[in-house]
Amino acid sequence: MNFTSIVTACALAFSSVSMAADPSNWEQIEKDAKGQTVYFNAWGGSQEINAYLRWANEELESRYGVTIQHVKVSDIAETVNRLVAEKAAGKTEGGSVDMVWINGENFKSMKANGLLFGPFTEQLPNWRIVDKSLPVKEDFTEPTEGLEAPWGVGQLVFIHDEKTLANPPTSFVEMLSLAKANPGKVSYPKPPQFHGTSFLKAALLELATDTTPLYQPVDEAQFSNITAPLWAYLDELHAVAWRNGKQFPAGSTETMQLLDDGELLLAITFNPNAAETAVKNGTLAPSAKTFAFDSGALSNIHFMGIPWNANAKEGALVAINFLMSEEAQSRKANSDIWGDPAVVSLASVGSKPLFKSQPEPHPSWQVALEKAWLERYGQ
Repeated sequence: MNFTSIVTACALAFSSVSMAADPSNWEQIEKDAKGQTVYFNAWGGSQEINAYLRWANEELESRYGVTIQHVKVSDIAETVNRLVAEKAAGKTEGGSVDMVWINGENFKSMKANGLLFGPFTEQLPNWRIVDKSLPVKEDFTEPTEGLEAPWGVGQLVFIHDEKTLANPPTSFVEMLSLAKANPGKVSYPKPPQFHGTSFLKAALLELATDTTPLYQPVDEAQFSNITAPLWAYLDELHAVAWRNGKQFPAGSTETMQLLDDGELLLAITFNPNAAETAVKNGTLAPSAKTFAFDSGALSNIHFMGIPWNANAKEGALVAINFLMSEEAQSRKANSDIWGDPAVVSLASVGSKPLFKSQPEPHPSWQVALEKAWLERYGQ
């Protein structure tokens, strides 16, 4: 390797720890943040989340002079691809993205490609109130290393209407029996949509003869054998699924609408308080209830990160710190507003206890499962 190659390699290796803004000097961070607009790339598919971010923007503007511009995306992978392109073009400052809502494979990809500013998390003033009993330093088995800050807790759960389904299934095996007894009444979102891919991972965790390989990087030589029970299961499910498995709901929101319309017996969500929130806002009937399978709910922490070339790093730091505050976390956890469980220690947040937790597989399984599903069932 020549000298130029070594310099380039070193630059890439250390690009993820660029510290143009110093979060240890918080007084200066707040001063420099004033007047900045933070372009926050985040999922835009929930009215409750969008309303919450509008509230957060109002508070940040009045308290710190920081504006959050919610850039609504359907899949944060789109944002990651844009940042990869900016890096390839040598755009080291003035980037189009100041803040991202990420976890799992997208975090792993951003970390591996040196797309993240930091480490910064443990220097935030509100890090001290984060509940350290939660896996806040690990993302789908990948160490966060201070490159993303915890925002909330996600759990893959289901919703049923007690009036139409008094005894919901307690496992994926029972779900298949339910589908066979009620043709056209069960489905799941189409991968690679987040909830759809999560459904695949949760099903594989139940159906695989040995789950140990799922918590390690995918071994391509063993992938077919390990996933064979999943594809056999889906072949049976699709034969009796909603629209004969030829079409799939676009996401969690559509499954809830189909549940409310009586087309589906089950909806799917990554928020354990989603049913309660939907009932309160009139989206679902009062008889709608959330449940998890006996083996537990696929669970993870979702995070906020700052791209290495963000134009408003100081504003993003102030915004993230505020969103981790007791006030913002308590409001977020309130099922009247969003119902997303808090990652900080709160005396009372008005939300239900979490379901039994089942940890996420290694992030490489997300990509491998999506690719294999699309090859088999994608239309």
